[in-house]
Amino acid sequence: MLFRIQGRYGFQHLGINPGGVMDALAAQLANIVAGNKRDEAVIEMHFPASTYLFEEDALFALGGADFSATINDQPVPLYTPVVIRKYSALQFKRKVEGARCYLAVHGGFKLQQWLKSYSTHLKANAGGMEGRSLQLNDQLHFNQQYDYSSLTGKNDVRLLPWQADHEIFYTSKDHIRICEGPEYNLLTSASKVAINESFFFITTQSDRMGYRLRGAALRQQQQEELVSSAVVNGTIQLLPNGQLIILMADHQTTGGYPRIANVISADLPLLAQLTANQSVQFQKVDHAVAEQILVHQNLCLEKVQNACTLRWSEFFHR
Repeated sequence: MLFRIQGRYGFQHLGINPGGVMDALAAQLANIVAGNKRDEAVIEMHFPASTYLFEEDALFALGGADFSATINDQPVPLYTPVVIRKYSALQFKRKVEGARCYLAVHGGFKLQQWLKSYSTHLKANAGGMEGRSLQLNDQLHFNQQYDYSSLTGKNDVRLLPWQADHEIFYTSKDHIRICEGPEYNLLTSASKVAINESFFFITTQSDRMGYRLRGAALRQQQQEELVSSAVVNGTIQLLPNGQLIILMADHQTTGGYPRIANVISADLPLLAQLTANQSVQFQKVDHAVAEQILVHQNLCLEKVQNACTLRWSEFFHR
């Protein structure tokens, strides 16, 4: 479990990667539902996830993977504002779908900043909570305290009456869309066909730095020595054995393997919710289409934010 937000940008020329959340869409939605700015720090969790004992009343929202969250054994849905009374426990029973779940707390967590970001950077041992993963018996502090007693009454938990529609953001479940990378034309004709028509499987040698794939071996027309060049989140590199690796949130800043493609930004959240042994099939689109998809996604996000803002203003001013 780590504190994450949208990343640490402007320092890649120094070899410091942006990091940040794997599924930026889910994290932003959780923050919107919790009444926060989109880039407020959240806790990123994998399954099995920790149990959180709230020692103060709080309002939170969960986004991303469904880990069957409960409060004192009462189920808690995703993308719904939840008010919890102090001394109640948030637990996660079983993994239903997805790989990464996000916990956003109204008002945010009190954290350490490093290079203009509160995101945890494990290799630099900086940011977040002492630059490390959360551990047993850690005490987390909120930025602000609010009085939610009028909402909970004598109940341990209350679900507020609205839920953000996240399904509209995860529509391309059959394919991960990609654009040609700078070294795409190094591939043989057969490999250009194979990358679009083959299934690739995420291996267990995958993590936040990159997904190693197993599938049809792709070939270059001729082997070339490349100068190490800049890479980004979603860059797909061709390894010497013909297999692929997709660079993810904690990627290195440069690489010497051919960059044959890039996952479009709008589909990185989909990819972030996949786990080992799940399959991936790519669909090539051009940069104009990728931009249109991202613009549409951002417009949808703004609509959800506006709707939640309206509900917040209606609900908390009655």
